[in-house]
Amino acid sequence: MIDFSHCYTVDEIVELTKALVRIPSHCEVPDREAEVGDFIYEWAAAHGFDVKKVPVEGRRNNVYISFPGEGGGPDLLFNGHIDTVPPFNMTVPPFDPQVRDGLLYGRGANDMKGGVACMMMALLVLKRAGIRLKGDILFTAVCGEEEESDGTEIFVLEGKRYDGAIVGEPSGYGFSLGNRGLEWIEIRFQGKTMHGGQAQLGVNAIAMASRFIERVARDLEPRLKERTDPYMGPAIMNYGRIFGGDQVSTVAGECTLQLDRRYVPGETSESVVREYQDIIDQLHAEDPNFVATISLMPNGQMKTLAHAPAIADPDAKINKCITKVLQEFLGEEEVPINRSRGWTDAGALSTYLHIPTGIFGPGILANSHTKDENVPVEMLYNFVSFYANVACEFCEQSEA
Repeated sequence: MIDFSHCYTVDEIVELTKALVRIPSHCEVPDREAEVGDFIYEWAAAHGFDVKKVPVEGRRNNVYISFPGEGGGPDLLFNGHIDTVPPFNMTVPPFDPQVRDGLLYGRGANDMKGGVACMMMALLVLKRAGIRLKGDILFTAVCGEEEESDGTEIFVLEGKRYDGAIVGEPSGYGFSLGNRGLEWIEIRFQGKTMHGGQAQLGVNAIAMASRFIERVARDLEPRLKERTDPYMGPAIMNYGRIFGGDQVSTVAGECTLQLDRRYVPGETSESVVREYQDIIDQLHAEDPNFVATISLMPNGQMKTLAHAPAIADPDAKINKCITKVLQEFLGEEEVPINRSRGWTDAGALSTYLHIPTGIFGPGILANSHTKDENVPVEMLYNFVSFYANVACEFCEQSEA
């Protein structure tokens, strides 16, 4: 690996990460990511980069930072989301980032303002080092990944294809080649309300939901276990919420079930919904009083696209470059690969633009969205070098 240690310091990457964390950018903030997007734009302009804002909604903008090459090499995309989840009941100050025992605490430090800061700093390091690349680099700081991924969707709909991409979600000293697709599904069961003293005259929607769950366990869940991908694991589902009825002395006339379905290549959003609809149709055929409707929940979708899986491509150049950098850093031939993680914007890039994508960033996945969210300072420092070295390897250096 190229030694870039003379081009940046630990304090520099820590302060940049802190600056991003200090700016709330979750869904409960007016204009959400607008202020942090402005900060990134001003930072890039101050350091002499070609930078632009791309409107997403209202004052919300994606921010694109360019590092142009001299031509003739593969083009690389860095992708990082600038929104976070809300602070919930955090046990550390969410927007007053602090470093203790080698960890930087604050909302978004791990997911994924640390990764965003490292990508920004990597471009600056390449600039300071006078590195000349054949291929172009574009860093996209995008909105909305924690909800509808409307920022990356806008980038996808622009249609520009890159030869490889890195999504900077936390991966530890390893990376992911793919992730499952995602659908949040809501099923509403419609019964007939009746006083509990005449329950036999009613139709209990809660009992319908129970029958549906039993049928899914019998007929669908065994099939899901057979659908597996070597880089993202099996197709899975989870019942997240159920609610219904008015009071204990009344037959429940309505019941709502919400579930999370993670799917693998070979499945689609349409096929996922169809399997649940088939079970509803079977139960209705057996009992005409069984009435249920199925719909996709808004936050389980992108703005107009499906949360498709990130298609693993282990032989792609970008993934070989990431592997090489990690091998040299770890001093080992085998590099840790996470084969079971949540959805990321890599799904949109790989499915809709067919860009081979690695999921590779500072932080520990289990620390995301937590009450004491944090990222190791050592990882922040190392990932700046990792990204700069992957860029040199992937985009190819021009001869002096």
